Amino acid sequence: MDESRPRRRPRVVVFDIGNVLIEWDPRHLYRKIFSDDEARMEHFLATICDAAWNLEQDHGRSWAEAVAERAALHPEWREEIAAYDARWMEMVPGAIAGSIALLERLRQAGVPTYAITNFSTEKFVVARERFPFLGGFEDVVVSGEVGLVKPDPAIFALFLARNGLEAADCLFVDDIAINIETARAMGFITHPFTTPEAFAAVLRANGFPV
Repeated sequence: MDESRPRRRPRVVVFDIGNVLIEWDPRHLYRKIFSDDEARMEHFLATICDAAWNLEQDHGRSWAEAVAERAALHPEWREEIAAYDARWMEMVPGAIAGSIALLERLRQAGVPTYAITNFSTEKFVVARERFPFLGGFEDVVVSGEVGLVKPDPAIFALFLARNGLEAADCLFVDDIAINIETARAMGFITHPFTTPEAFAAVLRANGFPV
């Protein structure tokens, strides 16, 4: 590649959803369940309903199957395990207002917006009902629907093929470093999300009217 040639600007913005557009942390729920016993809560989230177990739902496993599997292994935690499904919305305190403002400005300016998200199919349905802005994307690649999860390059390749885009067309924002690294290696323009203000500066630097 000739580094002296100017890089073309992206023309679409591709969002991660969790902790970029909406807040999500199981601790919002489990601090209530464990009455602020942080050590017991962290033990549960590290060894019973851990990140790898939750990722299987993002990969397409049903919540009924997930809860049954984990409760069979840890019957003494049955109620706490079931709450991960039944009270999932309590893990999501709300939208990230600054990010939603940027999303709406992009849409009002006619910029195509997309999303690639690690999300259970079942929970994405209820999240979309609660947060109408999730229905406004040109396309959303939901991991649970396609059986692929970030940072697998295949989910990014699927997104590009499905929408007739090249990676260089896209500014991709995500809060997880490994997802950003994969997208960057594939040629996406990337931004590791920290705050809406930092994201706004990157959007403006790439020519987006926000």
